[in-house]
Amino acid sequence: MTVNEAKLMEFVHKFVGDVAATISAGGVVIGDRLGLYRALAEGPALPDEVAGRTGTAPRYVEEWLRGQAAGGYIEYDAASGRYSLTEEQAFALTDPNGPIFAPGAFELALGALRAEPQITEAFRTGDGIGWHEHDGSVFTGCERFFRPGYSAHLIAEWLPALDAVEEKLRAGARVADLGCGHGASTVLMAQAYPASNFTGSDYHAESLDRARKQVSEAGLAGRVQFEQAGAQTFGGGPYDLVTTFDALHDMGDPLGAARRVRSQLAPDGTWMIVEPAAGASLSDNLNPIGRAYYSFSTFLCVPNALSQEGGYSLGAQAGEEPIRRLVTDAGFTRFRRVAENPFNIVYEARP
Repeated sequence: MTVNEAKLMEFVHKFVGDVAATISAGGVVIGDRLGLYRALAEGPALPDEVAGRTGTAPRYVEEWLRGQAAGGYIEYDAASGRYSLTEEQAFALTDPNGPIFAPGAFELALGALRAEPQITEAFRTGDGIGWHEHDGSVFTGCERFFRPGYSAHLIAEWLPALDAVEEKLRAGARVADLGCGHGASTVLMAQAYPASNFTGSDYHAESLDRARKQVSEAGLAGRVQFEQAGAQTFGGGPYDLVTTFDALHDMGDPLGAARRVRSQLAPDGTWMIVEPAAGASLSDNLNPIGRAYYSFSTFLCVPNALSQEGGYSLGAQAGEEPIRRLVTDAGFTRFRRVAENPFNIVYEARP
């Protein structure tokens, strides 16, 4: 075998970068949990000063700062020995309620990786692994990863893009949020439309406990309720609006879910389907976002679908046409793409 040394070194540089990124994920989560990024956002500081601001051990903080600077997540000034954050770094690393919050993605990734032994065995057996079988940081990380995007786009862009839905929500509509998890999307909608009532559902009881707590803290208990149910069995219709946020592709029986949505919708109701952004072919998805979604899908989405009855395993990069076919096969007559950004595509389905 003849090896091109230049191409080999190019690949070595690639995997060294990936190894560094993988182990650095732990540093991002630590920086968030200990408030190290927020301390740097107060102003440039020496390692001892960052440790003093956060009540942490200086030697650990010093090594963390060096690694973060090497990765480009923070800045280092050699003349003064101080570390700092740019405005952009602070924007993405310090505000869990902002439109971008990078630590949530790393928390989700680390939580998913804890299942590596089980996933390896599932490759051999073909068995599924349900979401409920994962480490708890998968659920907290999932909320912290997705909520910023929903906060930035759901009320301002996605719901207004649907045909006549926003008017119904303002007047008073009945809404079902399927696969609601910790209820981040449910709470956002309930806060924005006080005349409407919302029912979130999820099969994971512990997530619903967290959702109820968030609803109580937000003062929404009178208008928001939750039920433990799968998307194929939820009830309470007819609804004016049914929503699924990054959930349809995780289901073992998405066609059954689509048929259930159709049966629970009012005659003029709407199903809003939010799914990960994906192109029409594998080649379209061979990019950093596609890589992230395929990797998450290998550890979370496909195993969960295979753990359920139904025979489907769409994966996180299914793309528009498989979603269209499901919707059409379930009896919907209208389907269109209404909004998109680099991370999500939003579809509207109507009877």
